[in-house]
Amino acid sequence: MTEPHLDPTRKIDFVFLLEARDSNPNGDPDAGGMPRTDPVSGQGLITDVALKRKIRNTVSLLNEKDKKPGYDIYVEAGIALNAQHERAYAADALGGKASQLDAQQWMCRTFFDVRMFGAVMTTGKKDRQAGRVRGPLQLTFSRSIDPVTPLEYGITRVTPTKQEDVDAGKATEMGSKHIVPYGLYRGEGHFSGPLAARTGVTSDDLAMFWRAFTLMFDHDRAAARGELNLRGLYVFTHNDPYGKAPARQLMDRIAVKGPGDATARAFHDYHVTVDETELPEGITLTTLIG
Repeated sequence: MTEPHLDPTRKIDFVFLLEARDSNPNGDPDAGGMPRTDPVSGQGLITDVALKRKIRNTVSLLNEKDKKPGYDIYVEAGIALNAQHERAYAADALGGKASQLDAQQWMCRTFFDVRMFGAVMTTGKKDRQAGRVRGPLQLTFSRSIDPVTPLEYGITRVTPTKQEDVDAGKATEMGSKHIVPYGLYRGEGHFSGPLAARTGVTSDDLAMFWRAFTLMFDHDRAAARGELNLRGLYVFTHNDPYGKAPARQLMDRIAVKGPGDATARAFHDYHVTVDETELPEGITLTTLIG
């Protein structure tokens, strides 16, 4: 019997908690790479795009050895999107006379992220496009529970970049690193059973997604992302494709209380409460990380 959170015919809503310790969880290119913040509340932000990138990278990594069909990545570094569309019309795929609908279905079968997140594939030559796909799985922005304190630290390197600088006697080169000392971020996600049926999502796809989601930070370590950790993952599954209760009523059952300012420096500075009492009929709560 398929576990509820692996059943693509059901509606799923989930809450996740992400921790940043002396790390930059999501730099803002418009602010010189400083951690993203809400200028009014001072709370930290992580975009859905940043998390989807980590999920894509992890799925690609997990499938690197087995090369299972259907787990290619559409939004891939160094590969033009139009080149991905062209693959659908290649002789070893659908052939040059395929319709746009045929191409769209081929893209859903071939690319994990198209099948799960959707895609706008209306660029390039008109006879080589694949239309729009509305994905069943969407993530929200993640927002820190309390305000964060973005910091910038100057760093030095013992060698310059250019040989002419070395010849001129320059010994070091300056740089900077951006972090938040600590932040606990809360985000949410939603999965639609009816939309999953349109794109062909399977139980294996959901299993791959949950595995990639739980491992994405462990394979994305970097000098400025040394301590990004998943601290909570709570999945509400409905026994119905359309849902048995409003998502907000379920999400509010996961409550996080912190100091209310930017003084937190560890996860134990927060108290997480999970209300599992009297769940609405047809709802199952699965705690994957907690």
